[in-house]
Amino acid sequence: MRQFFKYVLATIVGVIVLSIVSTLLLLGLIAGLASSDKTITVAKNSVLELKLDKPIGERGFDNPLAGFTGGQTSTLGLHELKTAIRRATKDDDIKGIFLNLELVQGGMASLEEIRHELLEFKKGGKFIVSYADAQSEKSYYLASVADKLYLNPQGTLEFNGLSSEPTYFKGLFDKLGVDVQIFRVGTYKSAVEPYFRTSMSDSARLQTSTFLNSLNNAMLADVAASRNIAPARLKVISDSMMVHNADDAKRLKLVTDLGYYDQATDYMKGKLGLKKDAKLSLIDLGDYAKNNEDEVGTGTDKIAVVYAEGDIVTGKGGNSSIGSTRFAEAIRKARLDDKVKAVVLRINSPGGSSLASDIIYREVMLTKKVKPVIASMSDVAASGGYFIAMGCDTIVAHPTTITGSIGVFGVLPNLGPFLSDKIGITTDRVKTGEFSDFPTITRALTPYETQQFQQEINRIYADFTTKAAAGRNMPVERLRRFASGRVWSGTDAKARGLVDVLGSMDDALRIAARRAKLKEGDYRIQQLPRQKTFAEELMSSFGTEARMRAVKEEMGPFYPMYVQYKQLSEMRGAQARLPFELNVR
Repeated sequence: MRQFFKYVLATIVGVIVLSIVSTLLLLGLIAGLASSDKTITVAKNSVLELKLDKPIGERGFDNPLAGFTGGQTSTLGLHELKTAIRRATKDDDIKGIFLNLELVQGGMASLEEIRHELLEFKKGGKFIVSYADAQSEKSYYLASVADKLYLNPQGTLEFNGLSSEPTYFKGLFDKLGVDVQIFRVGTYKSAVEPYFRTSMSDSARLQTSTFLNSLNNAMLADVAASRNIAPARLKVISDSMMVHNADDAKRLKLVTDLGYYDQATDYMKGKLGLKKDAKLSLIDLGDYAKNNEDEVGTGTDKIAVVYAEGDIVTGKGGNSSIGSTRFAEAIRKARLDDKVKAVVLRINSPGGSSLASDIIYREVMLTKKVKPVIASMSDVAASGGYFIAMGCDTIVAHPTTITGSIGVFGVLPNLGPFLSDKIGITTDRVKTGEFSDFPTITRALTPYETQQFQQEINRIYADFTTKAAAGRNMPVERLRRFASGRVWSGTDAKARGLVDVLGSMDDALRIAARRAKLKEGDYRIQQLPRQKTFAEELMSSFGTEARMRAVKEEMGPFYPMYVQYKQLSEMRGAQARLPFELNVR
């Protein structure tokens, strides 16, 4: 009887907990939907505050329950952010921008676009003030445009150049008894190096050093222009790590003032003619962006912008990946819509499935036969990301875009020794033919199987480079000198003919309009493909993503290794990816 009451009590508690959780989720959903339609009224003498405290993506996504459900993280959309700054430039009630920045999570090309909009904002005679308790390299890159740069007197400013630190797993796999069988084409195609090396190869180190220096030089040139410091002097400050504290930053003229938050707001009150005890009207970016118009321009003609962000995968994919089926449909929709006069393919991707990339490439080639297709490269458009761009009429990249990586690889782990020697699991097999179990992850490949796998990788690489050469209008032998999996900055890629124009998304739109013979303001922008709504994302959060969040919390600091293992085990077919998991900081 005691056991009976214990189970009954447990059931009641479970029902109560489930009810509370369901109620919280419902309230969050209602609040999210209600706030999304809210129009913000801007008072006179207001200041737009940019915190940029969320990851910056091509398109924004707001999930107020992300921390609870494990769903897609809320992101700041680059498109929405730029639109808000442009509105503020023309908004008579917005007198200035307050950059309250510390750790900015975005790629260099995205930051370059935001920085350009901030400079345009200043041209209208409005002010920009920056404040930080501690500032990273990327946040300072944005803050350097400000008229006044406040840094906490006890704060820090990171200004010592860029770095990239790949993680290698060979030692772990050796201890586990996992043998990773590698197939690749290209000296620089080092995506697989973490699985069979413990450090960078000479070729990987060379290409990483080359594009990091190119990115760093572009960043220093922009900062030097804004702070009126000679570029050579700024490079010495960076290379020698001369900034150790706030006093150093002030002495070297990287910031204008050492002060606290209240001193920065007091300065803005003075700019607005307010007394110190008056209230400063700060408008949050998220609120202000709600007033953005969904479509810009007038008329019935349209330019379709297809946003391709994330890993390239077969199937539909999701908001954070480029599914071949979903994106082929989006490009096809733009091609068949007579009101769409041109297409801009906005790419922010390290690559992925070679098959999926080719499916999207095919739709690009069909579309360019009937209307202009322009590629706009964001932070990264490498390997498979380059594959889907190379068929476009014109390729536009930022100087700091990471691109190229024209190469292919395949990975097949052999888990047999790990299963048998480490955890006591063995396998056996029955086959109707000699190769019926190919490919398998429970035994090593035979010499013949290895040869066939490598030949297929070679065939796909030949197809990749042949199509790239045709798209670039150059002999394939010449293109292969710039291929071999090597990564280039946008600047270096243009010098080698891999891209056509150094510029922004706006430059790509102007080129598309000109090619379609559309006048500025006489067309609208259509954004494709359709993003999942908050409700759709909420429902999916209870599945795979919620499970992954639980795994992340359980594994703690070992989670990145688990992610690498999962990625390794899920690579199906030939891959066209960046040389490694690139994290520039």
